[in-house]
Amino acid sequence: MNKVAQITLIFWFMKIIATTLGETLGDFISMTLNLGYLIGIVVTLLFFVTVLSTQLISKKYVPVFYWLVIIGTTTLGTEISDFMDRSLHMGYALGSLVLFICLVTALILWYQKYNSLKVYPIFERKKEIYYWIAVLFSNSLGTAFGDFLSDNLGLSYLNGALVTAGIILIVVLLHYLTKINEIILFWIAFVFTRPFGATFGDFLTKPISKGGFDLGTLPASLVSISLLIILIFISHRQLQTVTND
Repeated sequence: MNKVAQITLIFWFMKIIATTLGETLGDFISMTLNLGYLIGIVVTLLFFVTVLSTQLISKKYVPVFYWLVIIGTTTLGTEISDFMDRSLHMGYALGSLVLFICLVTALILWYQKYNSLKVYPIFERKKEIYYWIAVLFSNSLGTAFGDFLSDNLGLSYLNGALVTAGIILIVVLLHYLTKINEIILFWIAFVFTRPFGATFGDFLTKPISKGGFDLGTLPASLVSISLLIILIFISHRQLQTVTND
């Protein structure tokens, strides 16, 4: 029995695309539609609760349910981070610190309950709830850290994406070349794929004068959605093949 995605190469591709979508779609709701960050939180929270409920009710891993929740955490994470940093004027550094503390607290509570932070397989509902809370905080943290790189450190969106890509590459090398705990490496990679996707999303959508590609939030979101639909279809086919075997 299992309710979550296995950690494979396609998982990381889908995670990065989902985080890019979370950034562009979140900005589309709050900025392009001019709804603001608070309304953006309400809209994305309703979506997140809806898809999470479907995921929790399901008795087995269904790729489309799982990845809809991931998208829900990335879009809601974008709105939460932007609301903290801009509406509450906490700033990206403080906002990142607060979200980091929230993530560490969630992981500590998870570990105290189950004496493990294994992310696959998961089938117990309470453990799955800990999993999704940690995912939400990690995606919110990644958004804040991505904005910190571009706004506080003055990196261009493309350079910010390259920096986080470099960190991810280091984590991959540590995984294969050292005996560092793979759970720790997973969560580091999981957090940093978020700012990578977020800064890449900003690179696609922001004006050329600000170092972006000026594709627009809606077109960039549609491209990411299309790619995710293809990969989710592939995941369903792979799951069917494994089940049949």
